Amino acid sequence: MKAEKQLMTRGNIPQILLRFAFPLFLGGMFQQLYNTVDSWVVGQYCGDLALAAVSSSGSLCFLLIGFCQGVFLGGGVVISSRFGAQDQKGVEKSVHTMVAFALVMGIFLSVFGMLLTPAILRLMGTPENVMPESVRYFRIYCAGLLALVLYNTAVGIFQSLGDSRRPLYYLIIASATNVVLDFLFVAGFDWGVSGAALATVLGQLLSAILAFAHLMSGKFLVKLELKKLRPDMNILKKVLRFGLPGGIQNSVIAIANVVVQSHINAFGDAAMAGCGSYSRIEGFVFLPITSITMAITTFIGQNLGAGNLERAKKGGRIGTLMTVATSETIGVLFFLFAPQLIGIFSKTPEVLAYGIRQAQVETLFYFLLGYSHGCAAVLRGTGRSMTPMLVMLSVWCVFRILYISILVHFIPDITVLFTAYPVTWAISSVCLLIAVKKIKWSDNRLGDEKA
Repeated sequence: MKAEKQLMTRGNIPQILLRFAFPLFLGGMFQQLYNTVDSWVVGQYCGDLALAAVSSSGSLCFLLIGFCQGVFLGGGVVISSRFGAQDQKGVEKSVHTMVAFALVMGIFLSVFGMLLTPAILRLMGTPENVMPESVRYFRIYCAGLLALVLYNTAVGIFQSLGDSRRPLYYLIIASATNVVLDFLFVAGFDWGVSGAALATVLGQLLSAILAFAHLMSGKFLVKLELKKLRPDMNILKKVLRFGLPGGIQNSVIAIANVVVQSHINAFGDAAMAGCGSYSRIEGFVFLPITSITMAITTFIGQNLGAGNLERAKKGGRIGTLMTVATSETIGVLFFLFAPQLIGIFSKTPEVLAYGIRQAQVETLFYFLLGYSHGCAAVLRGTGRSMTPMLVMLSVWCVFRILYISILVHFIPDITVLFTAYPVTWAISSVCLLIAVKKIKWSDNRLGDEKA
């Protein structure tokens, strides 16, 4: 694949963003199938209690996935900037630094997650009748976190260099494997939630192996070599400066969801299963949003590296509008077909009622969600990763938790939990709009020095 085909520094902006985002969207669809197939198979073959166990772990899984994606997408800004500046040596050093960091982080998260699984689930208020199954599912999931981290590292590298297609190919293969193993382990071997978790881990492992095999083959723009896996401290500082805020930003969403999940758990098994089913559908809603925003970040990074300030600015504006339009269209469709979509996972009337109610309260406000993510992507692409992190930490985490904790105390209705989302999306949209308006595009925070 020639480097010229992956540069975003020239050509029609909407077409470039869509061409880059579409494979990301399809790849996300297949990745989302991991947990969705788990939920469907477990719900069909193991019952609502097992479905509640998998659902209660879903927020934690999203937290870890979001953190990894944010870190390596943000770190990829360093690579995309060097790529736009045609600094091949800087690209190679950045890639090897990111992979070395990923190995350490993946091992740490695996050990940390496996040891603390019961404590974390208890902090969430997981009911005792659900706890054993939840512990089994999440502990096995944590055992495969190294593969998850390494795969997201590879994706960050591919995307920063303009290749969003190759991760799609790997995910298609891995997702198909996951589906087959779900039926084999759960329906065939009757391993319950343990089988569903194992199928997910093996799918993640396969995608990581395929991605790194290509990076090490010498057929890509940069060749990964084991002997060069040592971090360049200057580059690592940049990766951490741009990547950690992105990881924390993504995790903030999940942290808030973990707290919300603890409140949902208080309403019983049916609420856990119903809201968990809604979350599975909502996971697909996020895909076009995250796909376009990833394209925005990479586009801006490459163009700032090449010195195309006006093109970078225009790309951010167009990408944000695309994100808003797409998210609201999907929100309206979700609102209209909520009963059918929630019904995929459970036919129990009480479970359906909870999932449909959440959709009725939240989905028509997805345009605010899309706008917040679009503005955050623009800020990340310009090297201002701290701003969206701080906004979402204060609004999507602190304010949302306080909103729910206080109102639920006085109004013990689960609808109160659901209203917290559109309220906080609106506040963050205003804050991030102000931040974007204040960007001085001539102030290139990515740095012009050679890496």
